[in-house]
Amino acid sequence: MPSQWSKKDERQYEHVKDSAEDRGRSEGRAKEIAARTVNKQRRKEGRTPNKTTSGKGNPRTDLEDRTVDELHNIASDMKIEGRSKMRKQELIEAIRDKR
Repeated sequence: MPSQWSKKDERQYEHVKDSAEDRGRSEGRAKEIAARTVNKQRRKEGRTPNKTTSGKGNPRTDLEDRTVDELHNIASDMKIEGRSKMRKQELIEAIRDKR
């Protein structure tokens, strides 16, 4: 469990994990479900320090519907030069050209 979790978060984690195991989930899957549940609750309450995603978004989502951060992460993976100075539309065009 992460060190920034409160005692309440830890109790919730244990309860959800035990419940998932009682329903037949493996220990690893139960731990994942519990951690995701606690983190979702922390985000909902605004208690998670980092609220932004560092991901690339849903792969089925159009590029126009993604955030600039997501586009930047995609461009970074594709090693597109000059991406840090590009605007959203420029990132989209560069990603499409590279694909």
